[in-house]
Amino acid sequence: MTLSRALVYFVTEACLNLLRSWKVSLLAVLTIGVSLFVGGLFQLASGNLAAQLEQWRNETKVIIYLQPGTEPALVEALARQIRATPHTWVTSLETIDPTTAQERFRELFPSLSSLVEGWDEEPLPASIEIGLDARQLDTRLFESWLAETRQRPEVSMVDDDRDWISQLETAVLIVRGVGLALALVLLAAAIFTIASVVRLTAYLYQDEINIMRLVGSTEFFIRGPFYAEGLLQGLLGALSAAAGLFAVHRLLVARFAETSTWANLLTRRFLSPSQLFVLISIGAAAGFFGAIVSLRREKLGATEP
Repeated sequence: MTLSRALVYFVTEACLNLLRSWKVSLLAVLTIGVSLFVGGLFQLASGNLAAQLEQWRNETKVIIYLQPGTEPALVEALARQIRATPHTWVTSLETIDPTTAQERFRELFPSLSSLVEGWDEEPLPASIEIGLDARQLDTRLFESWLAETRQRPEVSMVDDDRDWISQLETAVLIVRGVGLALALVLLAAAIFTIASVVRLTAYLYQDEINIMRLVGSTEFFIRGPFYAEGLLQGLLGALSAAAGLFAVHRLLVARFAETSTWANLLTRRFLSPSQLFVLISIGAAAGFFGAIVSLRREKLGATEP
């Protein structure tokens, strides 16, 4: 028998085994599906957050808030000094007067607009917004420049976007780590479940295995259908996980993307084709490995050497 015909036989027998013992097979498929769904869900969330962080990193700004009542001439003088510096990381510079700051506050927080009304003095200070090119940033020189800027008498506070971006990067790493650890635990449980199902199926067909061995069948031919069964269980579980992830993603996009900022961030894009391929490959490999583990020390048939 050629290899191609043997593979067809393995898959056919594996499909029949899945149908005959569909209840226990369904348990194995669902177990590996849940494990990959959880891992894929964390990957989807962390991937979208990482993409958004990369965009924010490219739009990094430093905002210099000036002391209340700072003369416009001093603001322009500081802006000219910053423009004249040879630092290559400065991509843009804009001076914001108190009136413009109030207008921005009302646009961003319309429900809190009353907080900036009725003041005798300007409630919001003038500021200078500096756009940064993260790729050109020299951390040592930039930190030195920030320290010097904070010491200027007309400067009240310097807000560096990199601070909260760094905190979000840590959060993304934590999300990925938790997702990976949880997915590995569930995947191990799935492999154990598949191994148990394949072992049970092998026990049910002990008589047929003995007959096959008596007529001269090789171990590869005898064990092949069980390996194919584990592979199919893992593959079906991975496909169900991918389908579940897609359904959840579309549900979040349809119901929450326009009303929730965080939902919009987490649903910007679905898993890429390469990520889906890896997900499905992990499922198939886990099922195949579970079958190998289940039969590695099992004696299939009474006459096995």
